Amino acid sequence: MSFEALKRSRGNFDKLTKELEALTKTTTTQSSGKDERFWRPELDKSGNGYAVIRFLPAVEGEELPWARVWSHAFQGPGGWYIENSLTTMNKKDPVSEDNSRLWNTGLDSDKEIARKRKRKLTYYTNVLVVSDPKNPENEGQVKLFKFGKKIFDKITEAMQPQFEDEKPLNPFDFWEGANFKLKIRKVDGYWNYDKSEFDSPSPLADNDDDIQSTWKKQYALSEFSDPSTFKSYDELKARFEKVVYGTGTTTTADKIDTPTIDDEVSAPVVETKSETKPSVTSTDSTDDSEDDDTMDYFSKLVEED
Repeated sequence: MSFEALKRSRGNFDKLTKELEALTKTTTTQSSGKDERFWRPELDKSGNGYAVIRFLPAVEGEELPWARVWSHAFQGPGGWYIENSLTTMNKKDPVSEDNSRLWNTGLDSDKEIARKRKRKLTYYTNVLVVSDPKNPENEGQVKLFKFGKKIFDKITEAMQPQFEDEKPLNPFDFWEGANFKLKIRKVDGYWNYDKSEFDSPSPLADNDDDIQSTWKKQYALSEFSDPSTFKSYDELKARFEKVVYGTGTTTTADKIDTPTIDDEVSAPVVETKSETKPSVTSTDSTDDSEDDDTMDYFSKLVEED
């Protein structure tokens, strides 16, 4: 830029101010760990929650309208292990391998440890927020929604009904899908979705132009299963050993024999929940970032069941 051009650009102060505000907002969001793309339901003072959402179809270039990710979250002498599992991509994962080892000993004590370390399944999809009484500003917006097996079971039941008088429903269809009435109750201290249900089938909007506009606002889901976002086997192995044993070894993936029985296949699917949430304590082996990850995990845990 020449000096004369620099002199003429003095009137760009307003533009710079707006850019600064945008940058500050982005930095604040990143530092807090909050992703504004995501929508989460909230409970009212009575401990109940209600919202209406519409599950949306796959974006252009993707085949499925959802992404699913396996993960582990448990505490050991060396802190917390909160990591995505490589089994998401059908690869060997150190925790699943050790769970298989524990299960195959036949000891009840080992099986209990394997249960506590078992995988957790999380789904991601696009939704249109139709009604959100707690946060009405979300209504009409396309958001990412993170949820667990119980809500996915509702989707499965709609797509594959068990009774002859029930017609299969594709919840992700713009024209023949249906709104999902999300009803949340507190049962034994945990969020319960049993009363949630799909409404009668109806088009998302009155015309295709509005439907296409919604479709263009959706987010790609490929990032959640992108191999580049997962830690390597060796990184996970080192973290696992630090958490479980308080030490690390130099064992690498090519030196490990993969068990023939997967821990999720051999071990019965049993939810082992205590009456209260696990307490989070700091240890010398857990740095500040790990503490943040732990608190973030438990703050979202109730929404994923």
